[in-house]
Amino acid sequence: MTSRAAILTWLLVGGPLLAFSAWALFDNPRLYLITMLNGLTLASLYFIVASGFTLVFGLMRNVNLAHGSLYLLGGYVAFIVAEKTGWWILALAAGFAAAAIAGLLIQWLILRHMQGEDLRQTMVTIGLSIVIADVLMWIFTGQVHQMEAPAWLQGPIRDIPLIKAYSAYRLSLLGFGLAIGVGLWWLLNRTRVGMMIRAGVDDRGMLAAAGVNVNLVFAITFMLGAGLAGFGGVIGAVELSMVPGEDTRLLLASLIVVIVGGMGSVIGAAIGAAILGLAETYGLAYAPTYSVVFTFIILILVLAFRPRGIMGKAA
Repeated sequence: MTSRAAILTWLLVGGPLLAFSAWALFDNPRLYLITMLNGLTLASLYFIVASGFTLVFGLMRNVNLAHGSLYLLGGYVAFIVAEKTGWWILALAAGFAAAAIAGLLIQWLILRHMQGEDLRQTMVTIGLSIVIADVLMWIFTGQVHQMEAPAWLQGPIRDIPLIKAYSAYRLSLLGFGLAIGVGLWWLLNRTRVGMMIRAGVDDRGMLAAAGVNVNLVFAITFMLGAGLAGFGGVIGAVELSMVPGEDTRLLLASLIVVIVGGMGSVIGAAIGAAILGLAETYGLAYAPTYSVVFTFIILILVLAFRPRGIMGKAA
């Protein structure tokens, strides 16, 4: 993008945003700030789920459209464990593990035989997502399920300036998202495993010739990405509830986050999630009838001026 085009883009996007922020802060500062917090906490959930999708789709180039179903699987498993044991941390671990194991089976039994065949992967994982979602609906019915937040995160945090009170659990999502983002960045950029993952994406044959078990490295990466979807499902089971259809919503959100942020970039996924979360919540708060339009405006602007995403690298 040329400097002139960049300046034009910032004027087209930043000007209206600054004008809206000034008006909203003057009109009702409490609503504006609460909506901002709601947007950032929703963005944290989107980032947690989309970070797994970034590993699988953005980095490994494996098309896994069953990612949303793994989100549901993690949430439902965590719901059962929490009901039986009352231990939220155990439920969190169980949701992550269930989705990770399911992801490992998908990759090891099916997708590793279709490496580089995007159309086949797309069709197969669409079928898998339908099967998993229908099996979950058969087991849990269409009833809404919702977990309770752990006791130490229940209730509001009070005496916050202007806002007065805000959910402790929702604020904790910011911490979860930050911890996962830093952990993934460190894994991919500062560890031997991360080096092997990136090398395998760039030149699979050369990495195999160096004596590395590429299939094992990719299986572990896929398992981690699927586990993050399940982890997000546990968090969503408290905040958003579990109901058929949430898998499609979170899959679409993950796709948008990866497209906006840039393929394979953890920092890009965080930026994309923040943009999507804020656009959704501000849209619902100030223009509920047209809130979905803002998401498409974001996609149009990004694809028009940054077709590889905000943090995407040129080919």
